[in-house]
Amino acid sequence: MTGNARILVVDDQPTIVDLLSTVLTGHGFAVDTAGTAAQAVEKAAEQRPDLVLLDVSLPDGDGMDVRRRLRAEGAETGVVFLSARDTRDDLVAELAYGDEDWITKPFDVEVLLARVYAALRRLDGAPGNRVLRYADVELDQHTGEVRRAGEPVALSPSERELLRLLLRDPGRVLSHDEIRAGVWPDLPGSGHELVEAHAGSLRRKLERLGPPLIATHRGFGYALRARLP
Repeated sequence: MTGNARILVVDDQPTIVDLLSTVLTGHGFAVDTAGTAAQAVEKAAEQRPDLVLLDVSLPDGDGMDVRRRLRAEGAETGVVFLSARDTRDDLVAELAYGDEDWITKPFDVEVLLARVYAALRRLDGAPGNRVLRYADVELDQHTGEVRRAGEPVALSPSERELLRLLLRDPGRVLSHDEIRAGVWPDLPGSGHELVEAHAGSLRRKLERLGPPLIATHRGFGYALRARLP
């Protein structure tokens, strides 16, 4: 998908729209733009983008409402939210879908590109990748629902994102820095204690329904393994 993906950029600031359009077009993407919530919904219905870069605050509505309308209409597109720093906490609390991400303004173009490519990789082969599975654990990336051995597992948004990172590459050890960047991209410093706390909480919740799945590599990171070494 990444080589010919169509991306819809939604922002009411022309300078941001122009910048993102130039950068994305230069990397081979087909780009459409919108400056309002109404235009975003209309363009999404017409163009069926693979990914939407969606400003949270729009002159005629909220980016979250746009996201909900797209989901209600059955759109399979991924979403990367563009948010002002003071909206970040509200945004994190709202995120429920595994194929969504966010980045705060002002942003580094290279970082945003990396997030775009990561989002598109997650969406590649969408029907087959909607549900991530490993052993008896599964995560529905559209609904955010997590199950183990068929039983629902209640996770926080951060725990769910950590599990999604592990499920995308089972067996590989993800470092503390990789996990911190994937789950809390705007967190300053290493965040090792935060990573360890959430990994421990996720492990306990999963182990209530089955044997250990998360292997700890002390001082480095974590991996999903059906049998620990």
